[in-house]
Amino acid sequence: MSNNKHPIALFGEVLIDQFPDGQQILGGAPFNVAWHLQAFGLLPSFISKVGSDQIGADIQVAMKAWGLSLDGLQVDSDYPTGKVVIEINNGEPSYAILDQQAYDFIDAKHLDLLKTYDVIYHGSLALRHTDSAQALKTLLTHHKGKVFLDVNLRAPWWQKTLVEQSLHNADWVKLNADELSQLTSSCHPIKDNMQEVLNWYQLDVLIVTCGNHGAIALNKIGEFIEVKPVTNINVVDTVGAGDAFAAVLLLGGCPRIPTKI
Repeated sequence: MSNNKHPIALFGEVLIDQFPDGQQILGGAPFNVAWHLQAFGLLPSFISKVGSDQIGADIQVAMKAWGLSLDGLQVDSDYPTGKVVIEINNGEPSYAILDQQAYDFIDAKHLDLLKTYDVIYHGSLALRHTDSAQALKTLLTHHKGKVFLDVNLRAPWWQKTLVEQSLHNADWVKLNADELSQLTSSCHPIKDNMQEVLNWYQLDVLIVTCGNHGAIALNKIGEFIEVKPVTNINVVDTVGAGDAFAAVLLLGGCPRIPTKI
């Protein structure tokens, strides 16, 4: 398990999820995962950027109250703190992700490149802008541990070429069944597509979430592991469920894999 000297770093977006009833909830996949890992006592490093606005200030207050370090959180005077407008249709969320948000402009010059990590976790949304993409590239150039990629294909905010580059740099990858189909463009059974992706990108582990059917993991020696959810659960909504799942994966598996040479 990761220790306090070499924690897990989470890179990417922090934002406000605005729900149809007006409720605003802190969100963003990397932030959610960091929040869960902090609850597990791992003391993660969270690397992102907020605006110099009230929402950004509220995020900093919430992070301090939860014990999350602010060392990796940058503040932008030109762009607002991120926001996503969420609608719920037939129990499934849809997302309107606003453009030109503070997390799009994470500055490579303000990264602490002397810190070392067991694992760097990142998604694909924060790579939509060249500033944050360059910051991540700089961070990974100095990184000797594992890379966990949490694919998040939100139209129109992703480019297949950039996602493929991230896949080549990753060791562990998590995505859902629809995203797997978009990346493979194949009608083959899901396990065949998983094997293809794992082999092509030389991954250690590929995890595919399948909604109420559970999840499937495949490792590099060809072993499949399948889990299914307990039935008869009262589901309120599924926003952030994948982030909680990713946090448990990081807690229980990824940090224990030996680092790259």
